[in-house]
Amino acid sequence: MTKSFLLPDLGEGLTEAELITWLVKVGDTVELNQVIAEVETAKASVELPSPFAGTVTALHAEEGSTVEVGKAIIDIDEPGAPEERTPVLVGYGVAGEGKSRRGGRRPAPPAEAGGKPLASPPVRFVARQEGIDLADVPATGGRGEVTRGDLDAFLQRPEPVAPQPEDETRTPIKGVRKHTAAAMVSSAFSAPHVTEFITVDVTQTVELIEKLRSNKHFRDVRLTPLALVAKALLVALRANPSLNSEWDEVNQEIVTKRYVNLGIAAATPRGLMVPNIKGAHALGLKDLALALNGLTATAKEGKTGQEDLADGTITITNVGVFGVDSGTPILNPGEAAILCFGAIRRQPWEFEGEIALRSVTTLSLSFDHRLVDGEQGSRFLADVASMLADPLNLVALG
Repeated sequence: MTKSFLLPDLGEGLTEAELITWLVKVGDTVELNQVIAEVETAKASVELPSPFAGTVTALHAEEGSTVEVGKAIIDIDEPGAPEERTPVLVGYGVAGEGKSRRGGRRPAPPAEAGGKPLASPPVRFVARQEGIDLADVPATGGRGEVTRGDLDAFLQRPEPVAPQPEDETRTPIKGVRKHTAAAMVSSAFSAPHVTEFITVDVTQTVELIEKLRSNKHFRDVRLTPLALVAKALLVALRANPSLNSEWDEVNQEIVTKRYVNLGIAAATPRGLMVPNIKGAHALGLKDLALALNGLTATAKEGKTGQEDLADGTITITNVGVFGVDSGTPILNPGEAAILCFGAIRRQPWEFEGEIALRSVTTLSLSFDHRLVDGEQGSRFLADVASMLADPLNLVALG
């Protein structure tokens, strides 16, 4: 009996996914839960296991195409099937079977001449990031597959002379870029944005960081100014809870959160993402710094999961790492505020009645004016700045 596997709901209400690569072809024999394809949603890269065992009779989507949830992507002939089986969601097998997700995978046949080169999903991921066609890489694997060593050797080859670039380059809008574009347009045109700025002397914060780095409790922690800014934000929210709220359009209610899932805007290989630290309000400075380091490292490696991107309540964007002084950030959809942290610069500043060289930065705050009054936004921003100007208050209150 021929059965069709429909693209399942991959979570977070996503309605489509891009088919990155097929790991099988027509005529291949597959087993239950064998990984047959890799897809990429707006939030994560996901391997799809087969819900059926049998022979592949048709592939309904091409690599690089976008497939809607619920559409058939593959047909599998399951001969002599005693009963109907329900297609499984990603990561789950048929009820009653104890096989692991990868346990049933059969050894792949050697690559055929002129066929698609064999390679594991991690190797294919790196190849996509580097813009390499695996068909161009000499394969040395025992089954004729391209190994990571083959790919590394190919990357180290002398670069050919590049041809003259065209006047224009057209890039399809898909994946994270497509999701980000839709989210930013929705936010910009649904939430009335207001942005305020404050410039603050953070010399004492910079000095405190240097002292803490030599403290035995922080020796194994990469402590950065961002951690102090994040802590100041979390403390300031206690007196300004409206900045940690959400507009419920359906029920016409303002939902104020008593917890803080702190989002950090991060540039990743897949584009802009905003993973968040769950329960950040309950973390001390050391644990907050560790969480920030782990979050940014995972994002840069392209390993951010969907659960890390869900349910954020307020966001920080650190444009200072790019040498930028300030910005007017757009709200992450569903949140009331986003704090922009600019570069810290040594510059002349009035201090104790005299002009001195001080460490100075600019903070900007964008907020949803439906949720946050001007006074509330101003007080919150001033509170954050005050704690960074005198971080002893931050340590005492944190």
